[in-house]
Amino acid sequence: MTGTRLTRRSLLALAGATLAGCVYRVDVQQGNLLDDTDIEAVKPGMTRSQVRFLLGTPVVQDPFDKDRWDYVYYFRRGGTRREEKRWVIVRFADDKVTDIRKDVPFDRPG
Repeated sequence: MTGTRLTRRSLLALAGATLAGCVYRVDVQQGNLLDDTDIEAVKPGMTRSQVRFLLGTPVVQDPFDKDRWDYVYYFRRGGTRREEKRWVIVRFADDKVTDIRKDVPFDRPG
């Protein structure tokens, strides 16, 4: 019986050690999740309020450049290293859209 008891304890200890290594990693989602259809709907000449209606409030409004809105989206599923990143820049002149840059590389500003 002592051999059986020792085996059970060993199996319980092994199961406990295995489960302790399983850590739940939370999904990380930040920014504006933008649909391609909405981005394509933004056209030069649209007003700020029209852009805000389509894309929502921008994540970044540069205090030094009031004519630039940045829409940034970042998502990483917990437990994986794969990331989804999107960066859309909308530029204005006289409160009208002049330029839309989609899928700007994340490592350098546009």
